[in-house]
Amino acid sequence: MHTIELDIFSPVHQIHNPVFDEKGLKVFLKRDDMIHPIISGNKWRKLKYQLKRAKQEGKTHLVSFGGAYSNHLIALAAAASRFGFKATGFVRGEEVMNDSIWMCRLHGMQLIFTDRESYRNKPALFDKHFGNDGQAFFIDEGGASAEAARGCSELVDELPQTYQHMFCACGTGATAAGLMNGIKNNHMDTVFHAVPVLKNGDFMADEIRRYQTYPQPFELHTEYHFGGYAKTTPELIAFIKNFIATTGIMIEPVYTGKMLYALTDLAGKDHFAPGSHILAIHTGGLWGLLGMKDLF
Repeated sequence: MHTIELDIFSPVHQIHNPVFDEKGLKVFLKRDDMIHPIISGNKWRKLKYQLKRAKQEGKTHLVSFGGAYSNHLIALAAAASRFGFKATGFVRGEEVMNDSIWMCRLHGMQLIFTDRESYRNKPALFDKHFGNDGQAFFIDEGGASAEAARGCSELVDELPQTYQHMFCACGTGATAAGLMNGIKNNHMDTVFHAVPVLKNGDFMADEIRRYQTYPQPFELHTEYHFGGYAKTTPELIAFIKNFIATTGIMIEPVYTGKMLYALTDLAGKDHFAPGSHILAIHTGGLWGLLGMKDLF
């Protein structure tokens, strides 16, 4: 019998750069990338309670969705092999081979490449292929769910101190909602900042509220998408290369790189009071670097 648990404690490290020092800010990074080499960051936190529910319901086959560079699918494949599940991933778009696809298959995940029109209706895809499979368990793209928000809320319980501000990148809104639930549960007076990584990210406000247990205000910074999901610019790549070279902390350009760029840019524009303590969440997903290594 496999127990659905990892040692999920991750440290908090202070990070420095000239902008933070000039503005008198103390900036810290919650290193969720250190949870596990593959099932890292919010990927594990979002999967934890869904895998527990699947096990409780006697399900043995995990079915989920993602793009050709999906860190969620990689994490799910690794978690399935770790905890004794079979796994299938619907991949958006034409069949390709890359490092992410290779990693999914290495962990035993079966992949079904799906045209973009069909991919839009994920429940219908699940029913078409696995509606008669009593062992199949549906997990939405990115792991988005109330269980995902619950898992992410636990991050706040681990924090060694309180912070005036907290930053996180957003793809589905479940992580941000969970973190805000955790802030409320711990009675923290913290301003939450969500950084959508998709173009036209104003819709993310509704997605976040969908999973919030306690509705509360937050700041949504939609201008740091760099062209859209998994899109980059030379400016973003230069920022990430400099960050890694000066801190020794690996970040990727899909989520954490954009979030840290946003935080640094806002700090330079005097968005925070001098002396503020700011926490940024490293949501892992470093396998995304493999698929984009040619940009570096």
